[in-house]
Amino acid sequence: MRRRRPNGSVLLSILLTICIVLLAANLWRLNQPPRPDLRMVGLAVRATLFAVPTPTPRVIEVTRVVQVTAVPPTPTATGAPTVTPMPTSTLTSTPTEAALSQSLPANAPEMEDAILAATLPEEAAADAQAVSDSEVFVEEAAAQQVPDEQPPAAPEPAPCPAASGATFTTVPVEGGGLNHPDALHADLNLALRGYTPANIVSDLFNKDGPVDSDPPQLAGIFTDYRRPPFGQAYRVNDWDWSCGDHGCPLGPLEQSSATLITLQANAGEALGIPHRGAQIYGGGYKALVLYAEATRITLGFTREDSVANGYAVHLENMCVDPNLVALYQSSNAAGRGFLPALREDEVLGTTGDGSVVVAVRDRGVFLDPQSRLDWWQGF
Repeated sequence: MRRRRPNGSVLLSILLTICIVLLAANLWRLNQPPRPDLRMVGLAVRATLFAVPTPTPRVIEVTRVVQVTAVPPTPTATGAPTVTPMPTSTLTSTPTEAALSQSLPANAPEMEDAILAATLPEEAAADAQAVSDSEVFVEEAAAQQVPDEQPPAAPEPAPCPAASGATFTTVPVEGGGLNHPDALHADLNLALRGYTPANIVSDLFNKDGPVDSDPPQLAGIFTDYRRPPFGQAYRVNDWDWSCGDHGCPLGPLEQSSATLITLQANAGEALGIPHRGAQIYGGGYKALVLYAEATRITLGFTREDSVANGYAVHLENMCVDPNLVALYQSSNAAGRGFLPALREDEVLGTTGDGSVVVAVRDRGVFLDPQSRLDWWQGF
């Protein structure tokens, strides 16, 4: 039987298949990462190991040597130690400047100290010791000296005036009343509570939350209605009414960073009541005197004999008008049915040492007197 030769179409298919296989093989080879040249790898390794950077030469140059001569102290006739002038210094040139300008080996930076020690004159060490001894003598002499004059003591604040030509009026009290003697009542006499300095920067701030339309304005304390510089801030102490017969102080109140502020003023400056629109009695009376003594006063802004249902302001470290104190004391002794009342144009006292300390309360709660939106509106 004769074998049949493949026709042309079969040969063409075979050739086409071979071409496709070769093309696929070339594409696969092209997609493979190139193999590193071993010779180039070896060259890179040698370059990394042996290519050390050239060291930078280090040069130490000494241009001067300071020779210090100590001046011994000269005793005085009285034998008291005297502080002598500091030692004088003399500048001399060094004969070895050229030698020290040579480049040092890069692998021996520690030789700098040795070269300096060998080059500097031996007298430098002795001179340095002389300077140290002279400084010790000066310090000992200064410590032994006694100042001839003591610093002047701080001046005492001016005493409060003992007499006054002012006259004041009482108005009938409406509600309230005391269950403790006034001087032992911690809501009236702020000295019972006491206060602690607050470690803050005293300044006005804008609070968050609602604001009353007619709170007492502390600028009215001054006749020119101003915002004075603030001094030391304090925190008033809390009070335990169940302690003893009349209560006892606790730690500082925590509801705000300050509850008492110092207002700087001029010595002997006239002081009045904080301003507000509401009257407590006809004729322009806006504040009731709830407590008064020679250096402090407590004002209520209702006709109640209490701080529980309205605004109250404590003024400390001042001189209350003696006639106002006398009128309050007589009203207190008479049963507190009538108490002194004040208008905005009346002077209730003066500053003593050039400042007044102020606390503000609303329904008995001590608030921060630095709140601009409450007590300093418009400033």
